[in-house]
Amino acid sequence: MIMYLKVKNKKIEIQTLNTFWERFRSLKFVFEPLDYGICFIKKRFKNTYFFCQKVDVVLTDQNHTILYLYQGLNTEKILFPKKNVYYTYFLPLNTVKFLKLGEQLPLFQKEDIDQKKATSSK
Repeated sequence: MIMYLKVKNKKIEIQTLNTFWERFRSLKFVFEPLDYGICFIKKRFKNTYFFCQKVDVVLTDQNHTILYLYQGLNTEKILFPKKNVYYTYFLPLNTVKFLKLGEQLPLFQKEDIDQKKATSSK
């Protein structure tokens, strides 16, 4: 399942990490600028050790309601567990300045885009 985040008319692909190795590797030693996001499910505690760039972090509940926002989080930082957090998103820099606490994260799937194109072309 491919998910996208729509922020300020920009579409950001969100990759969901499921296996242990994917979660462990995440954004460690990624040198090129990010153009995608990463989602951790049921991951309340996370750190940015060995990240080679700043990232924005969004913590949401099960309904994707934004609970916490962190902008420009440096490397070597720890995100301690927060109450009611279900999804943790690591996003490209300057993404969260267009988001607000308490609103739904504007996520959609690739199938939704395909359906809209099909209905608009008829």
